[in-house]
Amino acid sequence: MDKIRPFIGKPVIKVITGMRRVGKSYFLRQLIEDFIKNAVPEENILYIDKESLDFDHIRTYQDLNHAAVHALNHLEGDKILLVDEVQEISQWERAVASLARREDIDIYITGSNAHLFSEELATLLSGRYIEFPIYSLSFEEFRLFRGKSRKSIQEDFSDYVRFGGLPAIHHFDLRDEIVYQYIGSVFNTILLKDIVKRHNIRNVQLLENIAHFLFDNIGNVLSAKRISDYLKSQKLNVGVDTVQNYLSYYLEALAAHKVSRYDIKGKRLLEIHEKYYLGDTGIRHALMGYRESELSGVLENIIFLELKRRGYKVTIGKLGKREVDFIATGTGEKIYIQVCYLLASDETIEREFRPLEEISDNYPKIVLSMDTAFGHDHGGIRRINVVDFLTGAV
Repeated sequence: MDKIRPFIGKPVIKVITGMRRVGKSYFLRQLIEDFIKNAVPEENILYIDKESLDFDHIRTYQDLNHAAVHALNHLEGDKILLVDEVQEISQWERAVASLARREDIDIYITGSNAHLFSEELATLLSGRYIEFPIYSLSFEEFRLFRGKSRKSIQEDFSDYVRFGGLPAIHHFDLRDEIVYQYIGSVFNTILLKDIVKRHNIRNVQLLENIAHFLFDNIGNVLSAKRISDYLKSQKLNVGVDTVQNYLSYYLEALAAHKVSRYDIKGKRLLEIHEKYYLGDTGIRHALMGYRESELSGVLENIIFLELKRRGYKVTIGKLGKREVDFIATGTGEKIYIQVCYLLASDETIEREFRPLEEISDNYPKIVLSMDTAFGHDHGGIRRINVVDFLTGAV
């Protein structure tokens, strides 16, 4: 809300993106109640919700343009147009581009498809829109949603790791059999509505198999070839190009994020062997079951999403044969971050700290873990508890 407020009433399209069920629609309604209703008369606000049957007749860009013109043209003063899940409207970008040329209509759109916004808007609306990504709940937001929970912060964090940050899970008791059923239904909606229907996928089972492999390897270096080889070992003859396409569909639906590797010494992005993280970690557990023995990748995923919420550009650092989990880059700042479950042995400490010690610049370097007793920092490298980092306690 703080990020979008300076652009309210300004001549740029506000594009709100995010995976399904992370709260985009609620954000729009909150925006109307808190700011827009104070700026214009209520009748000057047109809110089109494409998940409501009330707007089922708006299916093409002509329908959208006609609805906006019919509802707003006869009104005096400034008008507001909000379209929720705009990707459900065929060639919507043509209507939005046309309406954006008018000075009396302030436009807000949401969508669950990264591909649409990266290509269509960039082509037709270059320089005339600003994107505001919404992610699933942070840990601090998760605790706020729990309200009067009497659990300790550590117990709340265990729930957060186990169930993820989709807002609607807080309508339910936090029990596996209840929450995972809901999260599974969200994933099925993404699978069927955002991927299968949009791309005319016939082999849905293959799409699910790739999801299982992807979810089982969050935080690991992945390639389409590696997935193809695995599927072939399971007697499924799937080409690399097909796997690459199916992976891209999960990225489009914002169910997953691809993170490139950056050669720290060579100062260049590498084009192969990326890592993937999920739009919400609860999806992994709903699909594959909760396995406490495999939490290192889940912790990495949680930190990745937190860095994105804080506005950082995130890459993976490569330093010879060593690796830095995250390089978080902001305006005029950079942070190197390692994430591990516990610093339980000298070998683990060596693995996590050595890459950071070999980086010669003076930007902050941090190792995050679930340890609670750290003692002194290690050669200028800070040791921080994951929960303290997420809650801003350090």
